[in-house]
Amino acid sequence: MSGLPMASNLYFDNHFKKQGVKLLPNEFYMTSEDMVLVTVLGSCVAACIHDRTAGIGGMNHFMLPDDGCDASHASSDSMRYGAYAMEVLINELIKRGGRRERFEAKVFGGGAVLAGMTTINIGDRNSEFVRRYLALEKIRIVAEDLQGAHPRKVAFMPRSGQVMVKKLKTAHDPVVVEREQALVQRTPEERAERLAKARARVELFQSNAKPRAESFTTNASAAKRPRVELFTSRLKTVEEA
Repeated sequence: MSGLPMASNLYFDNHFKKQGVKLLPNEFYMTSEDMVLVTVLGSCVAACIHDRTAGIGGMNHFMLPDDGCDASHASSDSMRYGAYAMEVLINELIKRGGRRERFEAKVFGGGAVLAGMTTINIGDRNSEFVRRYLALEKIRIVAEDLQGAHPRKVAFMPRSGQVMVKKLKTAHDPVVVEREQALVQRTPEERAERLAKARARVELFQSNAKPRAESFTTNASAAKRPRVELFTSRLKTVEEA
């Protein structure tokens, strides 16, 4: 059974006047239909990947598990889980006609929502991972809104590739914090099961593998990327969807 299930919370979005899907942590969704994919991110990250030629796109929502290892070690279990979360989405897009060389990514989240509640900066860790993974896979990041102090609401139109994001006013939104604390505070057995699924399915980031991108500097590349379109106050209905 997949450790990253397809989101199933379908609804009709009254603002966008189209079918929508709400993604929860550790879910993904991909489609070529004219839909809107919506999620709320705290420390978690989401990658929105789009193939404009095929008119197809998808989004995931995940947090790296804390396996007690340095997250910079490519062979760590948490990196394997992150790679699995990305590969599930990428492979499903390819199955539906997408081409890896045409993929463009927009990435979001990694806020300091759990700052002071954990021993590591989970948001920074997740942000660093998603940037590094996409650089190694040579998938271009065309826009990003990562890190900072606030949760975000993200709406992604997979057919067109358009993304809109809104910073939520409350830095430590109680619903987001409670949900992400539950992920962080999983029992050792639950974390082991989750990591075992990733280890069994993903053989990326091997410690003896040669990197596919010779140079990677997070700050330099991020500074050149455009900001994404922001929600305005008149789009409040999207936040409440």
